[in-house]
Amino acid sequence: MAGVDLHIHSTASDGRLSPVEIVRKAGEKGLIVIALADHDTVNGIASAQAAAEAFPWLRVIPCVEISTDVPGGEVHILGYFIDYTAPELKASLERMRDSRRGRAQGMITKLANLGIHIEWQRVQEIAGSGTVGRPHLAQAMLEKGYIASIKEAFTKYISRDGPAYVEREKTTPQEAVKLILRANGLPVLAHPLTVNDPEAMVVELRAAGLVGIEAYYDSYTADEINGLVSLANKYNLIATGGSDYHGLDADIETVIGGVDVPMEAVERLMALAK
Repeated sequence: MAGVDLHIHSTASDGRLSPVEIVRKAGEKGLIVIALADHDTVNGIASAQAAAEAFPWLRVIPCVEISTDVPGGEVHILGYFIDYTAPELKASLERMRDSRRGRAQGMITKLANLGIHIEWQRVQEIAGSGTVGRPHLAQAMLEKGYIASIKEAFTKYISRDGPAYVEREKTTPQEAVKLILRANGLPVLAHPLTVNDPEAMVVELRAAGLVGIEAYYDSYTADEINGLVSLANKYNLIATGGSDYHGLDADIETVIGGVDVPMEAVERLMALAK
């Protein structure tokens, strides 16, 4: 393990651990660089960086994961080394979070029509101060015994093709890349294999300012990783990576630091950030 994890979620969005708990877990594992990359929010960054002072060997990179839409799917863009205090960035992310709340309420209505009754108040309690997301709905469903696991909520009901899915307000990948650049950040395409045509997307976003793609990721096979690294090299992009840790079902996700991300990825990002 190289001691690097550039994709971690906290309670600021749809993770189960607080930013402080994330930092403590990473520090105790001996990681040296992590990125807190919550969905459509930067609200956990300040507390994570403050917590990292207790672990002098650990650096917390400010990051955000912006959810965008394309025909038939979603594309997520990571923004590293952002100025998370930038007014335009914060206002744009707030609009996205408002859209997530509206979507969650719409999903609750659809679930009720399917005989699954969960309460908006309980979903908000689960989300706490974080951005409401589908994992919070899944947890509410699990509490009431409608499903046996978080994964089942997605596979049966709330995935993009599920009967209770609701669209969010649409933002394009290009708009997200440009927003990150205006916040002095470095845009990277997250988990590219969820995109229908990764290379076409890379070409399009590189023209807009993309600097990297997430090649070392969660359950990707060696062949998939090698293919994505080759794709990054072809277009002179940085091959980054991370666990995409949420702290959900232990049997379906990679632990913090569980993906072998080369230190070179961090070094190249840092060089660009300067």
